[in-house]
Amino acid sequence: MKTFLAGLLIGIILVPMVVYFYFVSGRAPVATGDKTLPFERKLANGALHARIDKEMPKSASILSNESNFIAGAQVYREHCGICHGLPGLEQTDIARGMFPKPPHLFRGKGVTDDEPGETYWKVANGIRLTGMPSFKQSLSEMQMWQVSILLANADKVSDAVKQELKPPGSLGAPAPANVQAPKHR
Repeated sequence: MKTFLAGLLIGIILVPMVVYFYFVSGRAPVATGDKTLPFERKLANGALHARIDKEMPKSASILSNESNFIAGAQVYREHCGICHGLPGLEQTDIARGMFPKPPHLFRGKGVTDDEPGETYWKVANGIRLTGMPSFKQSLSEMQMWQVSILLANADKVSDAVKQELKPPGSLGAPAPANVQAPKHR
């Protein structure tokens, strides 16, 4: 019985304390270039998908049509492309420095296999510890739905929508003058 109680005491008190001190002592990998912890991705993805499955809207509140795709393309270009990339362009410096890497949503299948409600949940709520922000305070519900249905249909959008996804300088309008990237110290 003493052995059982000692094992129980170690399991309940000592193991959590060792894990706690591992994290607060600065030994845990927290830099974007560090290797992931064992099971880190599995635990994080499991929690994320369980939450999304529970809370995501089951149907889109707007139609999947050309005008909403074009509006969604404008939202995507202005708010999402900096991290997730624009069609035909390389990943930005910001995206290259992120961990985990933001998925390029217009390469491969992107999120076209996700329900629009799942993408809407991610846009509205963000994803902790990934760099994906919540857009609830900066985009309207309509804009979040427009970008969500665009991404759900990204593999079958028209040339007009693809044109809207191009950077401003390539749409035929001149690029803004006197705009310089900030210098990093």
